[in-house]
Amino acid sequence: YLDEGGARPAREALAVLYFGNQADPNITEYVVGPLPTPVYHRDVTVQKYGGKVPYHRRPMLGSEYKQLGVFLETVAFAAAPTFLKEVFEYDRTNVAFQTTVPHGFQSGDRVTWFVLFQNVSGFFVHPVGLEVLVDHSSLDISQWAVSRVFYNGQYYRDMVHLESAYVQGRISVEKVRKAPWDGDFSSMKPRAPAAALFPVQYEPQGPRYSVRNNHVLFQAWSFAFGMSVSTGLRLFDIRHKGERVAYEISVQEALSVYGSNCPGGMSTRYMDGSFGLGRYTSPLVRGVDCPYLATYVDTHSLSESLRPRKGKASLCIFEQNLGSPLRRHYSNLQSLYYGGLVNSALVVRSIATVGNYDYVWDFIFYQNGAMEGKVQATGYPKLTFLHGDGLRYGNRLWEHTLGTIHTHFVNYKVDLDVGGVKNSLVAHDMAFEMTRAPWSPEQQIERPRLTKKVLDTEDQAAFRLQSKMPRYIYFAANSKNKWGHQRGYRIQITSFAGDHIPEASSMERAISWARYQLAVTRRKEEEPTSTSIYNQNDPWTPTVTFADFINNETITNEDLVAWITAGFLHIPHSEDIPNTVTVGNSVGFLLRPYNYYDLDPSIYSHDGVFFTSQQDFTACEINPLACLPKTASCLPNFPPFTYDGF
Repeated sequence: YLDEGGARPAREALAVLYFGNQADPNITEYVVGPLPTPVYHRDVTVQKYGGKVPYHRRPMLGSEYKQLGVFLETVAFAAAPTFLKEVFEYDRTNVAFQTTVPHGFQSGDRVTWFVLFQNVSGFFVHPVGLEVLVDHSSLDISQWAVSRVFYNGQYYRDMVHLESAYVQGRISVEKVRKAPWDGDFSSMKPRAPAAALFPVQYEPQGPRYSVRNNHVLFQAWSFAFGMSVSTGLRLFDIRHKGERVAYEISVQEALSVYGSNCPGGMSTRYMDGSFGLGRYTSPLVRGVDCPYLATYVDTHSLSESLRPRKGKASLCIFEQNLGSPLRRHYSNLQSLYYGGLVNSALVVRSIATVGNYDYVWDFIFYQNGAMEGKVQATGYPKLTFLHGDGLRYGNRLWEHTLGTIHTHFVNYKVDLDVGGVKNSLVAHDMAFEMTRAPWSPEQQIERPRLTKKVLDTEDQAAFRLQSKMPRYIYFAANSKNKWGHQRGYRIQITSFAGDHIPEASSMERAISWARYQLAVTRRKEEEPTSTSIYNQNDPWTPTVTFADFINNETITNEDLVAWITAGFLHIPHSEDIPNTVTVGNSVGFLLRPYNYYDLDPSIYSHDGVFFTSQQDFTACEINPLACLPKTASCLPNFPPFTYDGF
């Protein structure tokens, strides 16, 4: 359809259904179409997974969380009334819960630690020291039970055991000071009054990009955007100067692995796609989350409902002057001139708030044909109760609060089509060689030279997380530029990742994409994603195992996909209170043209500035910057502030 004028494919949806109330409970997936008025559906579960998906792998629904909340209040807590009243002043409203995942240690388990906090603003940083392990594997709620209880460093069989030990005076009680409703130190309310307004960006002559439905045009760029309920922001058919660079660029997963000496913390491995990076995309605040005059787009998701949910203003698009030159040169040798180009780029952004963390997802398009995928992490860190040898696992952040060490890993799918669908993977790097100076043979010169290698197989193209990777690695086309070089797009990764979980771990295969900073495989319809929403609740028998994608197939002159992992190690520190900042917590990748063009395409930008010592650089026709006092002297009409997030 895109390349050869074929018929437009039918628009279809994937419907995930839970069949619980039957002899063989299972999850079944259907493809439904055509949209917007479906007339057919077909079961694709066996085709995708080789059989029905076991029911215990299902992501938890809001109804299950609600039932667990009722169980904790009416069954678990009812067994320890004296302890809860005297230690926490418990009144059924002043505690909050946070769940942990995965749910147990083996396939079929659905046993979850619930960590208790004071129910105040920013409760994530107010642990009280109590954690309760609930076995909710049975589909009969009356069979649910407390399997273990943890309080202030000690384990108890259940809440009855905890209550008995407390009444008998055999518990070391650590009273936590009651926090006010605003959370005190966890409050995000500014501690200073408003003062002079911060700088605001605006477009003197209106936006220089267009958004029509989900299609965006910006200078030489065009692309379509979408929002997956599970994986969030994704782009399709990305073109520069009319030629496709990539068919799909999408977020695949966000993973966090925690350490602690509390059970809930030490067993936590969040795979946020299971919860829904698109589902939890949050409404954006004009002027903070995005520039005030950005274009704001509503997104829609359907989950646990028969009606879609509209996320008002949950995606934004804007052109941003980065305040620095994309390129420049000042010449004061021989000829006197200045030439430069402002670095103004288009940004597509969404922000997902999954529990305590906020992930700012950006795709950025530059005038030189480069494109960037970036994620910035902010929000509240997930913390645990400080006790015993807690400082082995992080820093003390408040009186009873331990900032627990954890890793962040983000996986992207980058389906490049460089100069056509068929590409090869090529590595360029450097090596020093020793040579004699031709004009002075008795002298030695160490000179860097270019090294070149074609990576022929998937095994050669799978680079382990902490291994050395060629510094120039690119998708090469079957065509050449004017200078005889294969046209290419280079992959450049920005990452400060911590270590991957040991491969001996029983659940490692479920997150085996995180073994690799980069893996390039053949593109296959049956390998659309690096993971599955079902991997979170049964990582011991993963529904999708990325490591199996890499099977040494040849990747020379094939349709290829790059799977990119970026991440950072987070050791929370006192400046993470009340919130983690985005500065320094930003990772991602760049796609940069490498001999793709005959020269830098940004030389054709209308934003270029050039003048010599012989020219009148105060004249508009010579220097467009000279016109700014006239063309940009009037502020635009700013629309009134609105917000639909509550």
